[in-house]
Amino acid sequence: MGPPTSPAATRPPPELVLVGAGGFARETAEAVRAVNARAPTWELLGFVDDDPRLGGTRVDGLPVLGPLTELRQLPHAQVVVCTGHPGNYFSRKLLVGRLALAPERFATVVHPTSVLPPAVRVGGGSVLLAGVVATTAVSIGAHVAVMPGVVLTHDDVVEDYATLAAGVRLAGGVRVGQGAYVGAGVLVRERRTVGAWSLVGMGAVVLDDVPPAEVRAGVPARRLRSVDVPPGIS
Repeated sequence: MGPPTSPAATRPPPELVLVGAGGFARETAEAVRAVNARAPTWELLGFVDDDPRLGGTRVDGLPVLGPLTELRQLPHAQVVVCTGHPGNYFSRKLLVGRLALAPERFATVVHPTSVLPPAVRVGGGSVLLAGVVATTAVSIGAHVAVMPGVVLTHDDVVEDYATLAAGVRLAGGVRVGQGAYVGAGVLVRERRTVGAWSLVGMGAVVLDDVPPAEVRAGVPARRLRSVDVPPGIS
């Protein structure tokens, strides 16, 4: 007879629900599948989305359980809010506030091909997709979206609700403020700040600090306009 099985070994993995059923949510679902392929970590139940056309359908093989109110029927499920694109990158913070869940309800999803040494911190509700590399002493806040192939170097700080699109490269000592959206392929010079709720267009090269709530694009990045930050965002 072998050794007794511990209760933890027989306990089923926690349930997980993704908020939103768009591209980012689908990518997060694939990251969860990759994690589970290494070791069973979550029971991925599906998506919730307020779009009435999606309720009862399947997206990439997973059910859309209904609107966000369905989470009331799943009090023990962990949650990841998977929304936000350049046209509305405020939605993640607004939805987290609307859900009003305890911080421990939010899962953190890190694709197994990401490279995160022990000196890297990642907050709850954040998602790091395939091929993300953080070198050392990097701080990533809560509910941050880090898309494939992002490189974060020493002493970078990425604050809550920020989005780093695919292929972003941050040199050392960069700070990305709360909710900022850094577009695909952006390069940011060392010790620069990208201000809260700012938007940096894809392919830009940031050589100077970006003020809060400002749109910049180009090589080098130049101001285009201010950002109309909606009520409820601070």
